[in-house]
Amino acid sequence: MARGQVPVVDVQSDNFTELWPSMVLALRTATFIAVDTELSGLGTRKALLSPCIDERYKAVCNAARTRSVLSLGVACFKQLPEKSENTFLCQIYNLTLLCTEDYVVEPQSVQFLVQHGFDFNKQYSQGIPYHKGNDKGNESQIQSVRTFFLELIRAKKPLILHNGLIDLVFLYQCFYAHLPDSLGTFTSDLSEMFPAGIYDTKYASEFETRFVASYLEYAYKKCKRENSKLKDSSSQHISVEFCNYPANMSRYIDYRHCSLEEASHSEGEANKVPVCEKFSAYGWCPNGVKCPQSHNIDLIIDEDDKLCEKVKKRKHRRKRRKNAEEPGKTLEQESSGKEMELIQNGEEEPPRKQSCYDTDGRPLEGENSTAMEPEGSSDTSTHGGRQEEDLRSTEETAAVSPSAKGNARNSDQVEGKSEVLAGMVSTNHPDIPETEAACAARKQNASQGPCSQVGTHRAGFDAFMTGYIMAYVWMLKKRKSTGTDAEPWCPDCHNKLYLSGKSVPLQIVKSSFSKSSTAHNQKMKLVWATG
Repeated sequence: MARGQVPVVDVQSDNFTELWPSMVLALRTATFIAVDTELSGLGTRKALLSPCIDERYKAVCNAARTRSVLSLGVACFKQLPEKSENTFLCQIYNLTLLCTEDYVVEPQSVQFLVQHGFDFNKQYSQGIPYHKGNDKGNESQIQSVRTFFLELIRAKKPLILHNGLIDLVFLYQCFYAHLPDSLGTFTSDLSEMFPAGIYDTKYASEFETRFVASYLEYAYKKCKRENSKLKDSSSQHISVEFCNYPANMSRYIDYRHCSLEEASHSEGEANKVPVCEKFSAYGWCPNGVKCPQSHNIDLIIDEDDKLCEKVKKRKHRRKRRKNAEEPGKTLEQESSGKEMELIQNGEEEPPRKQSCYDTDGRPLEGENSTAMEPEGSSDTSTHGGRQEEDLRSTEETAAVSPSAKGNARNSDQVEGKSEVLAGMVSTNHPDIPETEAACAARKQNASQGPCSQVGTHRAGFDAFMTGYIMAYVWMLKKRKSTGTDAEPWCPDCHNKLYLSGKSVPLQIVKSSFSKSSTAHNQKMKLVWATG
Protein backbone atom coordinates (compact mmCIF):
# COMPACT_ATOMS: atom_id res chain seq x y z
CA MET A 1 0.00 0.00 0.00
CA ALA A 2 1.37 3.37 -1.00
CA ARG A 3 2.05 5.95 1.64
CA GLY A 4 -0.79 8.39 2.14
CA GLN A 5 -3.59 5.93 1.45
CA VAL A 6 -6.43 5.04 3.80
CA PRO A 7 -7.84 1.53 3.21
CA VAL A 8 -11.53 0.98 3.95
CA VAL A 9 -12.85 -2.57 3.83
CA ASP A 10 -16.25 -2.73 2.11
CA VAL A 11 -18.51 -5.22 3.82
CA GLN A 12 -21.70 -6.44 2.19
CA SER A 13 -23.89 -9.56 2.16
CA ASP A 14 -21.54 -11.61 -0.06
CA ASN A 15 -18.46 -11.22 2.18
CA PHE A 16 -19.97 -10.53 5.61
CA THR A 17 -19.44 -14.09 6.86
CA GLU A 18 -15.91 -14.22 5.48
CA LEU A 19 -14.91 -10.98 7.17
CA TRP A 20 -16.76 -11.63 10.43
CA PRO A 21 -13.78 -13.10 12.39
CA SER A 22 -11.45 -10.22 11.49
CA MET A 23 -14.10 -7.59 12.31
CA VAL A 24 -14.83 -9.10 15.73
CA LEU A 25 -11.11 -9.40 16.47
CA ALA A 26 -10.62 -5.74 15.53
CA LEU A 27 -13.37 -4.75 17.98
CA ARG A 28 -11.97 -6.84 20.82
CA THR A 29 -8.37 -5.67 20.46
CA ALA A 30 -9.09 -1.97 19.84
CA THR A 31 -8.16 0.78 22.26
CA PHE A 32 -11.20 2.75 21.14
CA ILE A 33 -13.81 2.45 18.40
CA ALA A 34 -15.23 5.25 16.22
CA VAL A 35 -18.62 4.86 14.55
CA ASP A 36 -20.58 6.79 11.93
CA THR A 37 -23.83 6.21 10.03
CA GLU A 38 -25.50 7.18 6.77
CA LEU A 39 -29.28 7.60 7.13
CA SER A 40 -32.25 7.72 4.79
CA GLY A 41 -33.43 10.96 6.37
CA LEU A 42 -34.24 12.75 9.61
CA GLY A 43 -37.69 14.22 9.24
CA THR A 44 -38.83 17.66 10.36
CA ARG A 45 -35.90 19.77 11.35
CA LYS A 46 -37.67 22.22 13.59
CA ALA A 47 -38.33 19.59 16.26
CA LEU A 48 -34.71 18.47 16.11
CA LEU A 49 -33.71 21.91 17.40
CA SER A 50 -36.36 22.31 20.04
CA PRO A 51 -35.12 24.27 23.08
CA CYS A 52 -36.45 21.36 25.16
CA ILE A 53 -34.00 18.47 25.04
CA ASP A 54 -36.73 15.93 25.79
CA GLU A 55 -38.64 17.16 22.74
CA ARG A 56 -35.51 16.86 20.63
CA TYR A 57 -35.10 13.27 21.80
CA LYS A 58 -38.69 12.44 20.84
CA ALA A 59 -38.15 13.93 17.37
CA VAL A 60 -35.01 11.87 16.78
CA CYS A 61 -36.79 8.75 18.06
CA ASN A 62 -39.59 9.32 15.56
CA ALA A 63 -37.02 9.60 12.78
CA ALA A 64 -35.25 6.41 13.88
CA ARG A 65 -38.52 4.47 13.96
CA THR A 66 -39.54 5.58 10.46
CA ARG A 67 -36.18 5.89 8.67
CA SER A 68 -33.21 3.54 8.41
CA VAL A 69 -29.43 3.24 8.54
CA LEU A 70 -28.11 2.82 4.99
CA SER A 71 -24.49 2.18 5.93
CA LEU A 72 -22.44 1.82 9.09
CA GLY A 73 -18.82 2.92 9.41
CA VAL A 74 -16.58 1.41 12.09
CA ALA A 75 -12.95 2.43 12.68
CA CYS A 76 -11.01 0.44 15.29
CA PHE A 77 -7.94 2.24 16.66
CA LYS A 78 -5.45 -0.01 18.46
CA GLN A 79 -2.61 1.59 20.38
CA LEU A 80 0.86 0.20 19.53
CA PRO A 81 2.93 0.96 22.65
CA GLU A 82 5.88 -1.04 21.33
CA LYS A 83 6.34 1.66 18.66
CA SER A 84 5.44 4.83 20.54
CA GLU A 85 2.80 5.90 22.99
CA ASN A 86 0.75 7.66 20.33
CA THR A 87 1.01 5.20 17.44
CA PHE A 88 -2.20 3.47 16.39
CA LEU A 89 -3.12 0.64 14.03
CA CYS A 90 -6.42 1.52 12.37
CA GLN A 91 -8.82 -0.96 10.75
CA ILE A 92 -11.79 0.60 8.97
CA TYR A 93 -14.98 -1.11 7.82
CA ASN A 94 -17.85 0.26 5.74
CA LEU A 95 -20.95 -1.94 6.08
CA THR A 96 -23.61 -1.52 3.40
CA LEU A 97 -26.98 -2.27 5.00
CA LEU A 98 -30.56 -2.95 3.91
CA CYS A 99 -33.47 -2.66 6.32
CA THR A 100 -36.00 -5.43 5.62
CA GLU A 101 -38.92 -3.34 6.88
CA ASP A 102 -40.65 -0.44 5.15
CA TYR A 103 -38.95 2.87 5.85
CA VAL A 104 -39.03 6.47 4.65
CA VAL A 105 -36.44 7.62 2.12
CA GLU A 106 -36.29 11.39 1.73
CA PRO A 107 -35.66 12.58 -1.85
CA GLN A 108 -33.22 15.27 -0.83
CA SER A 109 -31.19 12.77 1.16
CA VAL A 110 -31.06 10.40 -1.81
CA GLN A 111 -30.04 13.21 -4.14
CA PHE A 112 -27.30 14.30 -1.82
CA LEU A 113 -25.92 10.78 -1.35
CA VAL A 114 -25.98 10.03 -5.07
CA GLN A 115 -24.12 13.27 -5.80
CA HIS A 116 -21.42 12.16 -3.39
CA GLY A 117 -20.98 8.61 -4.60
CA PHE A 118 -23.40 6.47 -2.59
CA ASP A 119 -24.33 3.39 -4.66
CA PHE A 120 -28.02 2.59 -4.14
CA ASN A 121 -27.86 -0.26 -6.67
CA LYS A 122 -25.22 -1.89 -4.49
CA GLN A 123 -27.24 -1.26 -1.37
CA TYR A 124 -30.36 -2.98 -2.71
CA SER A 125 -28.48 -5.86 -4.33
CA GLN A 126 -25.78 -6.52 -1.71
CA GLY A 127 -26.87 -4.74 1.45
CA ILE A 128 -26.65 -6.78 4.65
CA PRO A 129 -30.25 -7.31 5.80
CA TYR A 130 -31.42 -6.28 9.26
CA HIS A 131 -34.63 -5.52 11.13
CA LYS A 132 -35.29 -2.83 13.70
CA GLY A 133 -36.57 -2.93 17.26
CA ASN A 134 -36.52 -5.92 19.58
CA ASP A 135 -35.12 -9.34 18.72
CA LYS A 136 -37.24 -11.81 16.81
CA GLY A 137 -36.71 -15.27 18.24
CA ASN A 138 -33.23 -16.58 19.06
CA GLU A 139 -30.95 -14.33 17.03
CA SER A 140 -27.93 -14.37 19.29
CA GLN A 141 -26.19 -17.21 17.45
CA ILE A 142 -26.67 -15.78 13.98
CA GLN A 143 -23.98 -13.67 12.32
CA SER A 144 -25.87 -10.45 11.58
CA VAL A 145 -25.54 -6.70 11.94
CA ARG A 146 -27.47 -6.93 15.20
CA THR A 147 -25.06 -9.50 16.66
CA PHE A 148 -22.15 -7.42 15.37
CA PHE A 149 -23.53 -4.53 17.42
CA LEU A 150 -23.65 -6.86 20.43
CA GLU A 151 -19.96 -7.63 19.84
CA LEU A 152 -19.32 -3.88 19.91
CA ILE A 153 -21.00 -3.73 23.31
CA ARG A 154 -19.15 -6.81 24.59
CA ALA A 155 -15.82 -5.26 23.63
CA LYS A 156 -16.31 -2.65 26.40
CA LYS A 157 -14.23 -0.04 24.55
CA PRO A 158 -14.66 3.74 24.51
CA LEU A 159 -17.16 4.63 21.76
CA ILE A 160 -16.35 7.71 19.66
CA LEU A 161 -18.90 9.63 17.55
CA HIS A 162 -19.21 13.09 16.01
CA ASN A 163 -22.34 15.00 17.03
CA GLY A 164 -23.38 11.62 18.28
CA LEU A 165 -26.90 11.87 19.71
CA ILE A 166 -28.60 11.07 16.40
CA ASP A 167 -26.19 8.19 15.71
CA LEU A 168 -26.83 6.67 19.13
CA VAL A 169 -30.61 6.85 18.79
CA PHE A 170 -30.50 5.19 15.36
CA LEU A 171 -28.02 2.53 16.47
CA TYR A 172 -30.23 1.64 19.43
CA GLN A 173 -33.46 1.40 17.43
CA CYS A 174 -31.99 -0.35 14.38
CA PHE A 175 -29.63 -2.87 15.98
CA TYR A 176 -30.51 -3.21 19.65
CA ALA A 177 -34.10 -2.76 20.85
CA HIS A 178 -37.13 -0.51 20.76
CA LEU A 179 -36.22 2.95 22.00
CA PRO A 180 -37.45 3.95 25.46
CA ASP A 181 -39.89 6.85 25.60
CA SER A 182 -37.85 8.78 28.16
CA LEU A 183 -34.52 10.49 27.48
CA GLY A 184 -33.45 9.70 31.05
CA THR A 185 -34.08 5.99 30.49
CA PHE A 186 -32.18 6.14 27.20
CA THR A 187 -29.09 7.70 28.78
CA SER A 188 -29.29 5.17 31.64
CA ASP A 189 -29.29 2.34 29.11
CA LEU A 190 -26.35 3.85 27.22
CA SER A 191 -24.27 4.20 30.39
CA GLU A 192 -24.60 0.44 30.94
CA MET A 193 -24.13 -0.52 27.29
CA PHE A 194 -20.84 1.41 27.03
CA PRO A 195 -19.23 1.40 30.49
CA ALA A 196 -15.88 2.59 29.07
CA GLY A 197 -17.58 5.82 28.04
CA ILE A 198 -19.02 7.64 25.03
CA TYR A 199 -17.06 10.52 23.50
CA ASP A 200 -18.27 13.18 21.06
CA THR A 201 -15.60 14.78 18.88
CA LYS A 202 -17.84 17.74 18.05
CA TYR A 203 -17.98 18.53 21.75
CA ALA A 204 -14.21 18.00 22.00
CA SER A 205 -13.58 20.27 18.98
CA GLU A 206 -15.62 23.12 20.41
CA PHE A 207 -15.02 22.91 24.14
CA GLU A 208 -11.61 21.22 24.45
CA THR A 209 -9.45 22.12 21.43
CA ARG A 210 -11.63 25.26 20.97
CA PHE A 211 -11.58 25.33 17.18
CA VAL A 212 -13.54 28.18 15.58
CA ALA A 213 -15.50 25.61 13.54
CA SER A 214 -16.30 22.03 14.47
CA TYR A 215 -17.90 20.27 11.50
CA LEU A 216 -16.23 16.95 10.86
CA GLU A 217 -13.88 17.66 8.00
CA TYR A 218 -12.75 20.99 9.43
CA ALA A 219 -11.96 19.44 12.82
CA TYR A 220 -10.16 16.51 11.17
CA LYS A 221 -8.08 18.70 8.85
CA LYS A 222 -7.28 21.09 11.67
CA CYS A 223 -6.09 18.24 13.91
CA LYS A 224 -4.07 16.75 11.08
CA ARG A 225 -2.43 20.08 10.33
CA GLU A 226 -1.59 20.77 13.99
CA ASN A 227 -0.28 17.23 14.36
CA SER A 228 1.98 17.72 11.35
CA LYS A 229 3.44 20.84 13.01
CA LEU A 230 4.17 18.81 16.13
CA LYS A 231 5.86 16.14 14.07
CA ASP A 232 7.99 18.67 12.19
CA SER A 233 9.16 20.16 15.49
CA SER A 234 10.01 16.68 16.82
CA SER A 235 7.34 17.04 19.50
CA GLN A 236 5.00 14.34 20.69
CA HIS A 237 2.50 13.56 17.91
CA ILE A 238 0.18 10.79 16.79
CA SER A 239 0.96 8.29 14.05
CA VAL A 240 -1.56 6.04 12.30
CA GLU A 241 -0.72 2.81 10.51
CA PHE A 242 -2.89 0.46 8.49
CA CYS A 243 -2.93 -3.26 7.78
CA ASN A 244 -1.21 -4.66 4.71
CA TYR A 245 -4.13 -6.64 3.35
CA PRO A 246 -3.50 -9.78 1.24
CA ALA A 247 -4.07 -9.71 -2.51
CA ASN A 248 -7.22 -11.84 -2.27
CA MET A 249 -8.90 -9.04 -0.27
CA SER A 250 -8.07 -6.29 -2.75
CA ARG A 251 -11.52 -6.46 -4.34
CA TYR A 252 -13.07 -5.57 -0.97
CA ILE A 253 -10.86 -2.58 -0.22
CA ASP A 254 -11.31 1.00 -1.29
CA TYR A 255 -8.02 2.91 -1.04
CA ARG A 256 -8.23 6.66 -0.79
CA HIS A 257 -5.21 8.85 -1.36
CA CYS A 258 -5.22 12.17 0.44
CA SER A 259 -2.24 14.40 1.10
CA LEU A 260 -1.86 16.80 4.01
CA GLU A 261 -3.26 19.58 1.86
CA GLU A 262 -5.37 19.18 -1.24
CA ALA A 263 -3.61 19.58 -4.57
CA SER A 264 -6.18 22.24 -5.42
CA HIS A 265 -5.04 24.40 -2.52
CA SER A 266 -2.41 26.42 -4.37
CA GLU A 267 -4.47 26.46 -7.54
CA GLY A 268 -7.43 27.90 -5.63
CA GLU A 269 -5.22 30.71 -4.38
CA ALA A 270 -3.79 31.31 -7.85
CA ASN A 271 -7.28 31.62 -9.30
CA LYS A 272 -8.36 33.80 -6.37
CA VAL A 273 -11.57 31.88 -5.75
CA PRO A 274 -13.24 33.44 -2.68
CA VAL A 275 -14.12 31.11 0.16
CA CYS A 276 -17.83 30.36 0.62
CA GLU A 277 -18.55 31.95 3.99
CA LYS A 278 -21.52 29.75 4.79
CA PHE A 279 -19.57 26.58 4.09
CA SER A 280 -16.63 28.00 6.01
CA ALA A 281 -18.77 28.45 9.11
CA TYR A 282 -21.02 25.40 8.98
CA GLY A 283 -19.53 22.89 6.54
CA TRP A 284 -22.70 23.16 4.49
CA CYS A 285 -23.88 25.35 1.62
CA PRO A 286 -27.35 25.39 -0.01
CA ASN A 287 -25.73 25.58 -3.45
CA GLY A 288 -23.77 22.37 -2.90
CA VAL A 289 -21.43 21.44 -5.73
CA LYS A 290 -22.86 24.29 -7.84
CA CYS A 291 -21.51 26.95 -5.52
CA PRO A 292 -19.16 29.31 -7.44
CA GLN A 293 -17.06 29.88 -4.33
CA SER A 294 -14.47 27.62 -2.76
CA HIS A 295 -15.34 24.86 -0.30
CA ASN A 296 -11.68 23.92 0.11
CA ILE A 297 -11.09 23.21 3.80
CA ASP A 298 -7.37 24.02 3.58
CA LEU A 299 -8.12 27.49 2.25
CA ILE A 300 -10.75 27.96 4.94
CA ILE A 301 -8.32 27.01 7.71
CA ASP A 302 -5.65 29.30 6.20
CA GLU A 303 -8.11 32.18 6.25
CA ASP A 304 -9.16 31.47 9.82
CA ASP A 305 -5.56 31.27 11.00
CA LYS A 306 -4.69 34.59 9.35
CA LEU A 307 -7.75 36.29 10.79
CA CYS A 308 -7.18 35.03 14.31
CA GLU A 309 -3.52 36.02 14.15
CA LYS A 310 -4.56 39.51 13.10
CA VAL A 311 -6.99 39.67 16.02
CA LYS A 312 -4.23 38.69 18.45
CA LYS A 313 -1.88 41.33 17.12
CA ARG A 314 -4.57 43.98 17.30
CA LYS A 315 -5.42 43.12 20.88
CA HIS A 316 -1.75 43.21 21.79
CA ARG A 317 -1.22 46.63 20.16
CA ARG A 318 -4.34 48.05 21.78
CA LYS A 319 -3.29 46.77 25.16
CA ARG A 320 0.20 48.26 24.88
CA ARG A 321 -1.24 51.59 23.77
CA LYS A 322 -3.67 51.76 26.67
CA ASN A 323 -1.01 50.76 29.15
CA ALA A 324 1.26 53.48 27.86
CA GLU A 325 -1.50 56.09 28.13
CA GLU A 326 -2.70 55.05 31.57
CA PRO A 327 0.10 53.32 33.43
CA GLY A 328 -1.73 53.70 36.69
CA LYS A 329 -4.58 51.53 35.49
CA THR A 330 -2.50 48.72 34.09
CA LEU A 331 -3.48 46.10 36.59
CA GLU A 332 -7.16 46.96 36.36
CA GLN A 333 -7.07 46.79 32.58
CA GLU A 334 -5.27 43.46 32.55
CA SER A 335 -7.92 42.06 34.84
CA SER A 336 -10.79 43.34 32.72
CA GLY A 337 -9.01 42.11 29.60
CA LYS A 338 -8.84 38.64 31.02
CA GLU A 339 -12.50 38.76 31.92
CA MET A 340 -13.42 39.86 28.42
CA GLU A 341 -11.32 37.09 26.93
CA LEU A 342 -13.10 34.54 29.09
CA ILE A 343 -16.43 35.86 27.90
CA GLN A 344 -15.44 35.81 24.22
CA ASN A 345 -13.28 32.72 24.01
CA GLY A 346 -13.42 31.11 27.35
CA GLU A 347 -15.04 28.91 29.83
CA GLU A 348 -18.69 29.32 29.01
CA GLU A 349 -18.73 29.10 25.22
CA PRO A 350 -16.33 27.82 22.59
CA PRO A 351 -14.78 30.40 20.27
CA ARG A 352 -16.86 31.15 17.20
CA LYS A 353 -15.83 32.48 13.83
CA GLN A 354 -17.86 35.58 14.50
CA SER A 355 -15.72 36.23 17.59
CA CYS A 356 -12.85 37.13 15.26
CA TYR A 357 -14.25 40.64 14.99
CA ASP A 358 -13.10 43.97 16.19
CA THR A 359 -14.36 45.07 19.58
CA ASP A 360 -17.09 47.20 18.06
CA GLY A 361 -18.44 44.26 16.08
CA ARG A 362 -17.00 45.21 12.68
CA PRO A 363 -15.14 42.57 10.68
CA LEU A 364 -11.44 43.21 10.45
CA GLU A 365 -10.45 45.14 7.35
CA GLY A 366 -9.16 43.19 4.43
CA GLU A 367 -10.66 39.90 5.51
CA ASN A 368 -13.61 37.89 4.32
CA SER A 369 -15.19 37.64 7.72
CA THR A 370 -17.73 34.93 8.21
CA ALA A 371 -21.27 36.08 8.63
CA MET A 372 -23.02 35.42 11.87
CA GLU A 373 -24.74 32.08 11.96
CA PRO A 374 -28.07 32.33 10.20
CA GLU A 375 -31.16 31.60 12.18
CA GLY A 376 -31.67 28.45 10.41
CA SER A 377 -28.71 26.68 8.81
CA SER A 378 -28.48 23.00 9.68
CA ASP A 379 -26.14 20.33 10.58
CA THR A 380 -28.39 17.42 10.15
CA SER A 381 -27.47 15.90 6.93
CA THR A 382 -28.35 12.39 6.30
CA HIS A 383 -25.99 11.60 8.85
CA GLY A 384 -25.97 9.88 5.81
CA GLY A 385 -25.01 13.24 5.22
CA ARG A 386 -23.51 14.46 8.41
CA GLN A 387 -25.67 15.66 11.12
CA GLU A 388 -22.65 17.48 12.06
CA GLU A 389 -22.97 20.98 11.13
CA ASP A 390 -24.55 22.70 13.99
CA LEU A 391 -28.11 21.51 14.22
CA ARG A 392 -28.90 25.14 14.71
CA SER A 393 -28.87 25.56 11.00
CA THR A 394 -31.72 23.22 10.40
CA GLU A 395 -34.58 25.55 9.78
CA GLU A 396 -32.79 27.16 6.88
CA THR A 397 -32.02 23.73 5.54
CA ALA A 398 -35.64 22.79 5.82
CA ALA A 399 -36.47 25.70 3.58
CA VAL A 400 -33.70 24.96 1.14
CA SER A 401 -33.49 21.20 1.24
CA PRO A 402 -35.92 19.26 3.41
CA SER A 403 -33.67 16.27 3.65
CA ALA A 404 -32.93 15.05 7.04
CA LYS A 405 -29.89 14.33 8.91
CA GLY A 406 -29.02 13.59 5.43
CA ASN A 407 -28.48 17.04 4.17
CA ALA A 408 -27.49 19.02 7.04
CA ARG A 409 -25.42 16.75 8.96
CA ASN A 410 -24.12 15.89 5.66
CA SER A 411 -22.96 19.30 5.45
CA ASP A 412 -20.30 18.23 7.68
CA GLN A 413 -19.32 15.60 5.39
CA VAL A 414 -20.47 16.79 2.15
CA GLU A 415 -18.07 18.91 0.30
CA GLY A 416 -16.14 18.68 3.43
CA LYS A 417 -15.70 15.04 3.64
CA SER A 418 -15.34 14.65 0.01
CA GLU A 419 -12.14 16.57 -0.15
CA VAL A 420 -10.63 15.09 2.92
CA LEU A 421 -9.08 11.99 4.27
CA ALA A 422 -5.64 11.56 5.18
CA GLY A 423 -3.59 8.63 4.65
CA MET A 424 -0.95 7.41 6.95
CA VAL A 425 -1.69 10.42 8.88
CA SER A 426 1.39 10.97 10.83
CA THR A 427 3.72 8.30 9.81
CA ASN A 428 4.31 9.55 8.02
CA HIS A 429 -11.83 37.80 -1.54
CA PRO A 430 -11.14 39.24 -4.35
CA ASP A 431 -14.04 40.90 -6.05
CA ILE A 432 -14.11 39.07 -9.37
CA PRO A 433 -17.04 38.49 -11.74
CA GLU A 434 -19.21 35.54 -10.79
CA THR A 435 -18.61 33.75 -14.06
CA GLU A 436 -14.87 33.95 -13.57
CA ALA A 437 -15.17 32.72 -10.00
CA ALA A 438 -17.41 29.88 -11.11
CA CYS A 439 -14.93 28.90 -13.79
CA ALA A 440 -12.08 28.92 -11.31
CA ALA A 441 -14.10 26.88 -8.84
CA ARG A 442 -14.87 24.31 -11.51
CA LYS A 443 -11.18 24.01 -12.31
CA GLN A 444 -10.49 23.62 -8.65
CA ASN A 445 -13.07 20.85 -8.32
CA ALA A 446 -11.79 19.14 -11.45
CA SER A 447 -8.26 19.11 -10.11
CA GLN A 448 -9.47 17.17 -7.09
CA GLY A 449 -10.28 14.24 -9.32
CA PRO A 450 -12.38 11.27 -8.26
CA CYS A 451 -11.62 11.90 -4.59
CA SER A 452 -14.22 14.64 -4.46
CA GLN A 453 -16.59 13.19 -7.00
CA VAL A 454 -17.11 9.49 -6.37
CA GLY A 455 -17.49 7.47 -3.20
CA THR A 456 -16.42 10.30 -0.95
CA HIS A 457 -19.39 10.48 1.31
CA ARG A 458 -18.95 7.24 3.20
CA ALA A 459 -19.57 6.17 6.76
CA GLY A 460 -16.24 4.33 6.91
CA PHE A 461 -14.19 7.41 6.00
CA ASP A 462 -16.20 9.53 8.40
CA ALA A 463 -15.58 7.03 11.21
CA PHE A 464 -11.85 7.22 10.49
CA MET A 465 -11.85 11.02 10.65
CA THR A 466 -13.84 10.89 13.89
CA GLY A 467 -11.36 8.49 15.46
CA TYR A 468 -8.38 10.53 14.31
CA ILE A 469 -9.77 13.65 16.00
CA MET A 470 -10.23 11.72 19.23
CA ALA A 471 -6.70 10.30 19.08
CA TYR A 472 -5.31 13.82 18.68
CA VAL A 473 -7.41 15.23 21.53
CA TRP A 474 -6.45 12.31 23.77
CA MET A 475 -2.76 12.95 23.09
CA LEU A 476 -3.12 16.64 23.98
CA LYS A 477 -4.97 15.79 27.17
CA LYS A 478 -2.36 13.23 28.24
CA ARG A 479 0.38 15.82 27.85
CA LYS A 480 -1.41 18.12 30.29
CA SER A 481 -2.86 15.47 32.58
CA THR A 482 -1.79 14.95 36.16
CA GLY A 483 -4.53 12.43 36.85
CA THR A 484 -4.34 8.81 37.87
CA ASP A 485 -5.23 5.58 36.11
CA ALA A 486 -8.45 5.53 38.13
CA GLU A 487 -9.83 8.38 36.03
CA PRO A 488 -11.94 7.74 32.89
CA TRP A 489 -10.12 7.31 29.58
CA CYS A 490 -10.41 10.99 28.58
CA PRO A 491 -12.14 12.58 31.58
CA ASP A 492 -12.86 16.04 30.16
CA CYS A 493 -14.90 14.52 27.32
CA HIS A 494 -16.22 11.44 29.12
CA ASN A 495 -19.94 10.76 28.48
CA LYS A 496 -20.65 14.24 27.10
CA LEU A 497 -22.71 14.60 23.93
CA TYR A 498 -22.75 17.86 22.00
CA LEU A 499 -26.10 19.68 21.95
CA SER A 500 -26.57 22.31 19.28
CA GLY A 501 -27.43 25.72 20.67
CA LYS A 502 -26.61 24.68 24.23
CA SER A 503 -23.58 25.67 26.29
CA VAL A 504 -23.65 22.41 28.24
CA PRO A 505 -23.53 18.86 26.86
CA LEU A 506 -25.96 16.00 27.39
CA GLN A 507 -24.51 13.83 30.16
CA ILE A 508 -24.68 10.08 29.63
CA VAL A 509 -25.33 8.98 33.19
CA LYS A 510 -27.62 6.66 35.07
CA SER A 511 -29.87 8.95 37.05
CA SER A 512 -31.35 8.01 40.41
CA PHE A 513 -34.69 9.18 38.94
CA SER A 514 -34.54 6.96 35.83
CA LYS A 515 -34.50 3.19 35.60
CA SER A 516 -33.12 1.18 32.73
CA SER A 517 -35.69 -0.02 30.21
CA THR A 518 -37.09 -3.55 30.32
CA ALA A 519 -35.96 -4.26 26.75
CA HIS A 520 -32.43 -3.15 27.63
CA ASN A 521 -32.28 -5.32 30.76
CA GLN A 522 -33.35 -8.36 28.75
CA LYS A 523 -30.82 -7.54 26.05
CA MET A 524 -27.95 -7.15 28.51
CA LYS A 525 -28.68 -10.60 29.95
CA LEU A 526 -28.42 -11.96 26.42
CA VAL A 527 -25.18 -10.06 25.78
CA TRP A 528 -23.36 -11.61 28.70
CA ALA A 529 -25.07 -15.02 28.53
CA THR A 530 -23.80 -15.56 24.99
CA GLY A 531 -20.61 -13.51 25.13
